[in-house]
Amino acid sequence: MNTSKELNLLNQKIVYDFTKFTTTDYTNELSCVVWFSSCNLRCAYCYNDNIVKSKQGEYSSNDILNFLSSRIGLLSAVVLSGGEALMYDLVPFCKEIKKMGFKIKLDTNATYPKRLKELISLNLIDFVSIDFKAPKSKYKLVTKKDSYEKTIKSIKYLIDINFPFELRTTVNTNLLNENDINEIIETISCIDYNNVYYIQNFLQTKSNLGNITQNRDLNRDLIKKDILKIEFRDTI
Repeated sequence: MNTSKELNLLNQKIVYDFTKFTTTDYTNELSCVVWFSSCNLRCAYCYNDNIVKSKQGEYSSNDILNFLSSRIGLLSAVVLSGGEALMYDLVPFCKEIKKMGFKIKLDTNATYPKRLKELISLNLIDFVSIDFKAPKSKYKLVTKKDSYEKTIKSIKYLIDINFPFELRTTVNTNLLNENDINEIIETISCIDYNNVYYIQNFLQTKSNLGNITQNRDLNRDLIKKDILKIEFRDTI
């Protein structure tokens, strides 16, 4: 039985939209992607500018749960994305998703370590993808917020408990260069991250938060590949 607080959270319209089916957002899983409204960061390259700027969603968590109830046995997982999903208390929502038997992947900027820890401690998520926005020297320039240490805290926590997760960085060379990426590689290696580090190309769309374009491609030959396993993704 849900409490009145949980029922209220489930009825809030915090979901901007949802993708009913994807095979690419969660490896080896047939998934639905839930796009949560708004974000606490303002990354210039962000192509989800409409989601980031939105103050309220079109759907409630209950709306998504109703859809998922019709996909039991057809889908295997739910991806929580945005925007920034951890801006919200996701515990009641995730509990209901888990009751249906779905796996849960969280896409996050990792700036809410307490909420991340709560979800994991309750066994409510199965995998985390963290957008490592920039090295410390450029974090505020890229995101417009000073949340670098919170991101590091989240990553260290996941490493300490041996939780399955990945780190990825989206690169627009107007903002980040090869030296910046190498700085990130050195940083995450020093805190004992030993999974694949994904470098993603900036995706040019009709609009983005900073109204920017890509001025040149990243020179992959200048990226340190002897410290960690590096994989390049052409698109997000």
